[in-house]
Amino acid sequence: MARVCQLTGKKPITGNKVSHSNIKTKRRFLPNLQTKRFFLAEEDKWITLKLSSEAIRTINKNGLYSVVKELRAAGEKI
Repeated sequence: MARVCQLTGKKPITGNKVSHSNIKTKRRFLPNLQTKRFFLAEEDKWITLKLSSEAIRTINKNGLYSVVKELRAAGEKI
């Protein structure tokens, strides 16, 4: 699977690694992705999502079921 958050869409970005002597070389900044299992009580089943840490906080704030409804409305298969 790609390194993309299923909720926020965060993905790797590029930038420069800058040494002490100010030499710049290309590098990648990877998102903090976690594979997390959630129990969806409304459907009585477990779902596995690949999320960034920010997305996990969003689920804690808004609730799992509302977030899953938004994802399904956007066309994500869960």
